[in-house]
Amino acid sequence: MKSILLHIHDDLGQESRLQAAFDLARATAAHIRCVQVTMLPDLVAADLYGGAGFAPTIMAELKEIDCKAQAEVEARMAREGVQWDWMQCEGEAVRGILSAARLSDLIVATLPRGPRRSMRDPLAIVPDLALGGRVPVLGVPQAATRFAVTGRALVAWDGSQEAAAALRSAVPLLRLAEAVLVVTVEEGGKDVFPATDALEYLSRHGVEAELRSWPRQGEAVDEALMRAVGALAVDWIVMGAYGHSRLRETVFGGVTRRLLRDAPIPLLLAH
Repeated sequence: MKSILLHIHDDLGQESRLQAAFDLARATAAHIRCVQVTMLPDLVAADLYGGAGFAPTIMAELKEIDCKAQAEVEARMAREGVQWDWMQCEGEAVRGILSAARLSDLIVATLPRGPRRSMRDPLAIVPDLALGGRVPVLGVPQAATRFAVTGRALVAWDGSQEAAAALRSAVPLLRLAEAVLVVTVEEGGKDVFPATDALEYLSRHGVEAELRSWPRQGEAVDEALMRAVGALAVDWIVMGAYGHSRLRETVFGGVTRRLLRDAPIPLLLAH
């Protein structure tokens, strides 16, 4: 991966995003494109109660805040000794990031620790980025201190098109991993794409992987996978995003929704 898009926003997840991008850039000799989207507050954007009349003043204040944040991040980037550039745009965050990511290999964004209660809380945009574009997304937990690119990687495999897309997109990073574990959660006779084919695919790309069939023990699939993450002591996860519809996962729960909410380590997603 040679082109990394890094979401820049002055929030409580920015440090974890920066660290992940630095780790990626150093491991792959990649270029970081910092993308800062100045967003108009929802009330003004919707023009409720004549809020648009205050838009020029509010936008000027937001731009001033973003300019200060930009100066701080640019100074930090210069100290880190990585290749980077800066892109500034206005509007809605997901749309701006996806527009800037057309020629990127990976988007780095935050997995928030909980619901957004203040302007300093990170935006929960990873699902929309994964579903809205064709670029894989690295969701970094808000509390993460690094991205161990060369550590132990877990590939969550269920044979779906989404899992296959995630696997293909992760190959450049999986080549750098100390160990790659392809984990399938036992689903009681369900007809799935053979996990051995995933291993063969990785082997053709120079990635030696180990297959693990993980018992459910009466649990839901997401519970079993979370247990595997802890028991196997992995450093990051590769998985397809929303094998079922997003609405269905929201209503009934699902693996993607659970991992987005509770993953303690970085999560590389593709759809």
